[in-house]
Amino acid sequence: MMKRNIVFLTAITFPGQEHRSAPYEYGIKSWQHWCDKNDCDLFVLDEPIFEPEYCKPNFYRYWAFDLLEANEIEYDQICLTDADCIIHPNCPNFFELTERKYTVTGTEGSMDWVCRSLENYAKYIFKDSFPLHKYFNAGFQVINESHKELINKFKQFYADNREQIIWMQTNFGVGTDQPLINFIVNLSDTETKYLHYQFCMADLARKEILDNDMTFTKVLPGIYQFNAIPDNDKADKTMYWMKRTYEELYEN
Repeated sequence: MMKRNIVFLTAITFPGQEHRSAPYEYGIKSWQHWCDKNDCDLFVLDEPIFEPEYCKPNFYRYWAFDLLEANEIEYDQICLTDADCIIHPNCPNFFELTERKYTVTGTEGSMDWVCRSLENYAKYIFKDSFPLHKYFNAGFQVINESHKELINKFKQFYADNREQIIWMQTNFGVGTDQPLINFIVNLSDTETKYLHYQFCMADLARKEILDNDMTFTKVLPGIYQFNAIPDNDKADKTMYWMKRTYEELYEN
């Protein structure tokens, strides 16, 4: 069987939190369209693989190699991304841009949160650091088999330091998997490739392009991350924007 490029989505629904995962259906459908167009496969993880107290669902993506192999799926490159995003049908095929390096995008968003994560993990966990401009968004990562050892190192590091990491998240309000994978990658000799913001268009509201004119869809045909939307505790705005974006791009 020929190895295929895989888009790996995490789309977990927890009891009592169905409203948070309901918008995922639009993200999944958009990715399925894009995968069909670009001759790659979609893998959707929709069931927990650990007890909630072990780790948050955004950590599950780092078990992509294990899950694909357990399901006897041949893979070439794997894109790790989130189900709470919509991909534009004309988004370029990023698998063709990676040069087979660890491929990411720079972080856009709350730099207070980013710097707080970078500074505290450097001080209390890693005892080392790296330049801020190398800090990437964990919501878009493209990896291949050459990165399996690095990902296994990440998983083992989390297992060995889990209690202290959870303590830091609770007391300092720092990131979860994102700062950890940043340190693991950036403190190694891993070759990285940084793609344009187009491939992880986060913090649309903060950039003032999440509006009724659908400005964000006109800026670039990219991957739209519906995160950090103000006054969105019930995820109703996530549902509104994901549903509307999907209908605008794929049904109109």
